[in-house]
Amino acid sequence: MNRVVLATQNPGKIEELRRILAEAHSEIELIGLDKYPEIGDIPETGLTFADNALIKARAVVAVTGLPAVADDSGLCVDALNGMPGVLSARWSGRHGDDAANLALLLAQISDIPAPHRGAHFTCAAALVLPTGEEKVVEGVLNGEIIHTPRGTGGFGYDPIFLPEGETRTTAEMPAAAKDATSHRGRALRELAPHIRDLLAP
Repeated sequence: MNRVVLATQNPGKIEELRRILAEAHSEIELIGLDKYPEIGDIPETGLTFADNALIKARAVVAVTGLPAVADDSGLCVDALNGMPGVLSARWSGRHGDDAANLALLLAQISDIPAPHRGAHFTCAAALVLPTGEEKVVEGVLNGEIIHTPRGTGGFGYDPIFLPEGETRTTAEMPAAAKDATSHRGRALRELAPHIRDLLAP
């Protein structure tokens, strides 16, 4: 069985990709970075989601010698010319401060009327092989930014993001429904056949 490292220590993300690989009929053993604590945090210094996904996957391959999958994602707001984009997790200046990031973004577009509050979540997922072969795909979830946060599920900007065709924010959707339509799920489902085919014995 071929082994692939997913560049995360989040068990939920690992299980998600395991399910997606199973759907793609891929006989791949997937492991997370908990098996390689020496890798530590990998700085995301790229200018695009694809850049950051490749940076992380390449770093994992360099240490482990195994094929690696990594992803990077964020929120792109039309009224902010596509920002916060790759800066989504540190939009307020402190990495991972979801409440501050969300409050700042709402303040920045507070005077933008509903028809012009379009936005989308984007996820780039990268597969890097020890041979140097690379594949990057993107998944997008379109929607709009509402004025007041709703819901307690999810994380980041989920409470203010309303997907197209939905009456619930991504923070109000059950995990299974969100996984089925999310930008990350879409990117990983597109990448799964490439993982299967490129790593076929």
